[in-house]
Amino acid sequence: MCLRFLNAIPVMAAIAVSACSPSADFDGTTGRLVQTSNVTLVQITEDNVGGITPQTRYGSKAIESALPGFTTEGIQTAVENKTEWALAAFNTDGFQVLQVFKGQNGKIRSVHGVTHHLQGPNGERIGMTFSDIGTNRSKCRAGKNLWRGMAICDSTGHPNVELVYAIPGYQGPFDRLPPSKELRNAELQRILWTPKS
Repeated sequence: MCLRFLNAIPVMAAIAVSACSPSADFDGTTGRLVQTSNVTLVQITEDNVGGITPQTRYGSKAIESALPGFTTEGIQTAVENKTEWALAAFNTDGFQVLQVFKGQNGKIRSVHGVTHHLQGPNGERIGMTFSDIGTNRSKCRAGKNLWRGMAICDSTGHPNVELVYAIPGYQGPFDRLPPSKELRNAELQRILWTPKS
């Protein structure tokens, strides 16, 4: 149940997921997350995150209804510019899969996918590299504040889905993306979905 308290910045989230999950391990030579399972608990598309749609209300009952078999719990977690409260969605094994953020008028502002047991609209999975996914550098920007030193990129063909990459060993400067050679090995930490208006 160690993932119940998974609320640190995305880099720490990936470490905690790999340390707790029986279906992911670190490669001792490269330090990369190695996936040993292709189990997909939630599919993220342009229109929805599993059963969560733009019409889903923000609240435990509504989110649990949209994700049968999942439970929710309040957590504090880091977004790019601050730390805030969110509802974390856990699968039946107690693994944190999603973080759901409150918007205005009882709506959901965004959903963050935080485990390799979900899949983005182009088949992206947490732990894959920038080069594995084939992300276009021109669709990326440097993260700020709490996500300083990370790359935030559009998911190809899906304007309301973003990919947040950690860049192992990158020492800056942090106001711009690193050289392509370093960016190629950046690892996907979160998949961000924003409901289309």
